Amino acid sequence: MNKFNKGPWKLFCVISIVLSLQSCVGIIVGTAVDTTIEVAKVPFKVVSAAVNLDDDDDDDDG
Repeated sequence: MNKFNKGPWKLFCVISIVLSLQSCVGIIVGTAVDTTIEVAKVPFKVVSAAVNLDDDDDDDDG
């Protein structure tokens, strides 16, 4: 191959690799985001459970 044919071949290879890896990167990013969201929900669930326990105690006083 002469040097004039290497440029388009390299470009084709790079584009092929990027397109084939795009779905893999999307899955990894999606999983990371889902995990982050679930971790962020934990403190709210704990506080909600504590408030529910506190509300149950107040009902017995009345």
